[in-house]
Amino acid sequence: MSGVSVPIVEAAVLSTLPGMLHAFFTRHGGVSEGIYASLNGGVGSGDTPERVRENRARMAATLEATPENFLTAYQIHSPDVIVAEKPWPPDSRPRADAIVTRVPGLAIGISTADCGPVLLADPQARVVGAAHAGWRGALAGVLEATIDAMERLGAQRTRIVAALGPMISQQNYEVGADLLERFTAVAPDNARFFTASVRAHHAQFDLPGYIVDRLRRAGVAQVENVALCTYADAERFYSYRRTTHHREPDYGRHISAIALVD
Repeated sequence: MSGVSVPIVEAAVLSTLPGMLHAFFTRHGGVSEGIYASLNGGVGSGDTPERVRENRARMAATLEATPENFLTAYQIHSPDVIVAEKPWPPDSRPRADAIVTRVPGLAIGISTADCGPVLLADPQARVVGAAHAGWRGALAGVLEATIDAMERLGAQRTRIVAALGPMISQQNYEVGADLLERFTAVAPDNARFFTASVRAHHAQFDLPGYIVDRLRRAGVAQVENVALCTYADAERFYSYRRTTHHREPDYGRHISAIALVD
């Protein structure tokens, strides 16, 4: 296991919980180069696999886990949740967008590069979860599905605390009118998460605000948003949208993870 420490972003609501470690990793502290510099955790990226493995080993060590116990899923922008009871091989990751566990020593995480990483914990039941909440997953109910899965493991939503990690902010998230129509078709009051854009037939979407609202409506005890924008801060964060705007061939992925420790 790598003994190199890496910088992280933490949420206050999670950092004080006993027997738990969490991290919203930035792009710093790894060995990748070029457009992936430096802590790229994306196994699906075009980065050198050996460098990604070393990066992930460093992340695992930060959460006092072995590299084999540092688990992420094959994300498909769904509401699907997997329960982690033991490690799975890197080449057979389950297709899901959230992971929950009550097993100490397993660090569960999700990868993002603008979408919303959400880490959840019930400190009394000692159940944790990690959810990948892009607009598709959030609209489809991935957050509620994660909470439901945690409750099946013994958690209670009135005890669950949740933290939103770095993601794209409303100021930098321009979307087409079709997305606004899709959200308001589900619930007319979803219009409040969209503001006018400078371009006609476009709007600015408040993904963090929408995620916070879904979590609060689901009845979780406490929600914190670290309020850091991946698009705006190229020095600290990867961003799929910024990469697209710059016409770069690929982009790195952050990992956000949480673990129970003895």
